[in-house]
Amino acid sequence: MVTKQFSGSPEEQADLRRADSLAREIFSDVANKWALLIIEALGERTLRFGEVRSEVEGISHKMLTQNLRMLERNGLVERTVYPTVPPKVEYTLTEPGQGLRKTVDVMCEWTHRNLTHIEASRRAWLGSYGQDSG
Repeated sequence: MVTKQFSGSPEEQADLRRADSLAREIFSDVANKWALLIIEALGERTLRFGEVRSEVEGISHKMLTQNLRMLERNGLVERTVYPTVPPKVEYTLTEPGQGLRKTVDVMCEWTHRNLTHIEASRRAWLGSYGQDSG
């Protein structure tokens, strides 16, 4: 994971339309399925690595590690290491992470409200284009 240095005005860095904006990099980081699921799993709780992994069905050890590091780097997750043997590590959402969680919750609500419509549209699309069309 590479941390880039951005230059330009705050307005330029907040512009998602600019390929070189910090906002686009942040959006790319957090708008992936694993990050969204991790944020939702943490909610208002503090969880250990294994607990997060149990909550996010299908995530590999490597993907969970990468996404937790990215969320920590962006200040959305706080990682606490306790000096025990074996080491105890806990993860919790920061205040900005909680703010993002509210957006994730809205996206989940949107998905539930529109699931039937989306499923019907997919079936109709497959009927029009066939499964093997490109």
